[in-house]
Amino acid sequence: MVTLVVTTGNGSMDLYGQRLSQNLDVPLVQLSFPEPFGSGFFSLRASRFLLHSFGVYRTLSSYKVLHLTNHHLARFIVFLRKSICILTVHDLIKQFDRMGISTYIHRPNLRDKLDLWLDWQGIRKAHHIIAISHNTKRDLIKYANIPEERISVIYHGIDHSVFYPRYGERPFPFPYILFVGSEHPRKNLETLLKAFYELKQDVGFKALKLVKVGKAGGREDDFRARTLSLVKSLGLEEEVVFTGFVSEEELARIYSNAECLVFPSFYEGFGWPPLEAMACGCPVITSNTSSLPEVVGDCGIMVDPKDIGGLVKALRLLLTSRELRERMRFRGMKRAGMFTWEKTARETLAVYRLVQESLVQNHYFSYCNLETKSS
Repeated sequence: MVTLVVTTGNGSMDLYGQRLSQNLDVPLVQLSFPEPFGSGFFSLRASRFLLHSFGVYRTLSSYKVLHLTNHHLARFIVFLRKSICILTVHDLIKQFDRMGISTYIHRPNLRDKLDLWLDWQGIRKAHHIIAISHNTKRDLIKYANIPEERISVIYHGIDHSVFYPRYGERPFPFPYILFVGSEHPRKNLETLLKAFYELKQDVGFKALKLVKVGKAGGREDDFRARTLSLVKSLGLEEEVVFTGFVSEEELARIYSNAECLVFPSFYEGFGWPPLEAMACGCPVITSNTSSLPEVVGDCGIMVDPKDIGGLVKALRLLLTSRELRERMRFRGMKRAGMFTWEKTARETLAVYRLVQESLVQNHYFSYCNLETKSS
C-alpha cells in the first residue's frame, strides 16, 4: 500500500498534496516542512530546521512505499534506503537557479545550494516520478537524465465548487485587469507594468486599473521594493492596486469580475491562475512558454513574455472587443472543466498500481534468481 505524504501550508506544492489527499483513500502522513530558504548555515532558523528534518526522516523511514507530494522532500530519498519512493516534481525552478541556468527567483546561498543538491540527488533516485506537465517531464529528461519510462504526466485539478463565475457585487468600483502571483523575476510583472503604462496612454483606458493579488513572495521586502520602485518610475502609483493574500472565495470573485487575467510568466511548472481564471469565466492573456500552452490550449491569447508591444496589442484587442471576451469566456470555462481533482486522483492511483505491480514482478524475479543460484 502506498502512503501519501503531504506538507502543511498554503504554497502550491502544499495545496496540491492536500487536494490530492481529499480525493484518495490511502494512508496519509501530514508533515510540517518550513524550508528556510535564504537562511545561513548557522542561523537559528536553519538549526531548528535541521533538527526538524531528523524527525521527518524518522517518520518517513517507517513506511515501505511512499508518495512524496512536495519535491523538496526528495532529499530524504537519498537516505531512505529501504523505502520505495514515488515523487511528484512540480518544476525545476530552484534547480535552474542553483545551476545558474537562470535567475527565476534569486541566487541561492551556500546552504540553499546544499539542500537543493540533495533534492536533485533524490529526484534522480526516485523509483517513479509524477510530473505535473509535459514541460516538466521534458526538463527532467533533459537536465536530470531521467528515463522517460520512469515519468508519468498528471495534471493538477482545480476545485470547481470554489472556482466558478461569481458575478454580482463587484470587488472594486472600477474596471480592472488582473495579475495573480508573486513578484519573483520569473513571474514577469515588470513587463506587465510597462505594457499597462503604454496602454494607459490611450485616453479610452483612463478608468482602467491593474489589480495585483498575492504576496510578494519569499524575500518580501526585496521583491516588493523592486515592484514599487518600477510603479513609481512609471507614475502608476494611483493605477495599481495591491490586495495581498486573499481567500479562494474572494479570489474567485476577483477573477469573475476582471476584464481579463494577464499572466506573462517566463516559466511555470503548471500555472494555476490561468486555469482558475478560465473556470470563473475570465479571459486569459498568457505566455507562449513552458507549460502554459498545455494548460490554456487555444482558449487564451498567447504572447511572447518579452514582447511589451505584443502584450499591449493583445490587451487592446481583448479590451475593445466584447464579442472576443464572450467567446473566450465560453471556451475557457469549457476547457477548465477538463481539469478536476477526481481525474488527478484516478490517474495517480493508476501510477500506484503500476509501481506496486513492478515491485511484485521484481520480487518474483529476485526470488527466481535466488532459487536458481541455490540449486
